[in-house]
Amino acid sequence: MERVARVSEIIAGSPISFEDAIKVGYERAHKTLRGITGLRILEHRVSIENDAISEYRVRMEVIFVLES
Repeated sequence: MERVARVSEIIAGSPISFEDAIKVGYERAHKTLRGITGLRILEHRVSIENDAISEYRVRMEVIFVLES
């Protein structure tokens, strides 16, 4: 069976952790994209406010199979 996949890049954030930011991004992508087969985390960043980490951010690729 032949399959073709596509990659969409997204950025997600969470005030809790990097792991939570990944979950937030996946859950949002899952609402729009069907056939998600994986995620690739490209970058981790943090936002700083008042000398403290205020948000954890991830840039990731969402891999999904195109429907025939």
